[in-house]
Amino acid sequence: MPLWNDRPDAWHEILPGVRRRILTHGHGVMLVLYHIAPSSTFPLHSHPHVQAGTFLEGGGRFRVGAEVYEMRKGSSYSVAGGIPHELVTHADGPSVILDVFVPDREDFLKEALPADRA
Repeated sequence: MPLWNDRPDAWHEILPGVRRRILTHGHGVMLVLYHIAPSSTFPLHSHPHVQAGTFLEGGGRFRVGAEVYEMRKGSSYSVAGGIPHELVTHADGPSVILDVFVPDREDFLKEALPADRA
């Protein structure tokens, strides 16, 4: 079983104020942790992958298709592939989000470090 441990070089700033770490991947699923600064925007985008996640800290306005949702600590979601979505985090503190993508995000694999133990 592959095992990844947290280390500084596992984190990547992908947008101003948005950092992510690929926690694990394989077997058709990818787990990603985001640290997002207050008042940051993760711009409108879509991808063919299912994206499900939960806010471990913070919150924000999450636009999914034509709907806007107020997210807070403990809020969870599931977005079907191909649906445009955007997040603007609240100004009162950082957000920490755990996302699951199915299948693996091939475009994220360049950020993934080799397993610390196979």
